[in-house]
Amino acid sequence: MDVVSGETGRGVSWEGVTMGGVVLSGEHVMLGYLKDEETTAKTIKDGWFFTDDVGVMHCDGYLEIKDRSKDVIISGGENISSVEVESLMYEHLAVNEAAVEARPDDFWGETPCAFVGLKAGLVGPPPTEAEVIAWCREKMSHFIVPKTVVFLSELPKTSPGKIQEYWLRTKAKKLVLSYNQLKEEEATVNSDDEIRGDRVQHSEKTRSDNSVGGVGKR
Repeated sequence: MDVVSGETGRGVSWEGVTMGGVVLSGEHVMLGYLKDEETTAKTIKDGWFFTDDVGVMHCDGYLEIKDRSKDVIISGGENISSVEVESLMYEHLAVNEAAVEARPDDFWGETPCAFVGLKAGLVGPPPTEAEVIAWCREKMSHFIVPKTVVFLSELPKTSPGKIQEYWLRTKAKKLVLSYNQLKEEEATVNSDDEIRGDRVQHSEKTRSDNSVGGVGKR
């Protein structure tokens, strides 16, 4: 059992911070997928079974699983465990349920987007997005703080009661599309304003030139 770097393929430092892929090897690990050599080759490499989990190794040899690799958010080159952010958000007194997904970002690549369901019967006004983000900055490392918070009356769930991560991931991507569309509209409006401004300046300059020309003729 080990935790290996996805870049070098070597074991990560045992300091409980550096995350990597969890791999297993031994007599009780499967030999491969039946009649599926392609998937087997992707999953088992050099005798190691890649579990698709992400974890860290502590100095005492203790393995701590952080997240599934597909749920890890990569923001500015840093790996962010969505499970870790979610567990901290549950400490907020107003939060009933939370799910954190990756929201694509032009600068950071991805940023955490938190979908939050608030508790019923709250005393006073519900917290705003800015208030929740400010609270998170006090409790978390700043690079893992959600940049976006979306409030839902209830998070979507499957029939067994599991949160529908796929639906939320799709929702996070649509938020980006909406933001980009807004920026495009702003750029179009600014461009139109600049064109109208140029036309007004050109019109004023033309009238001024005609006026000067008229005086010269007289």
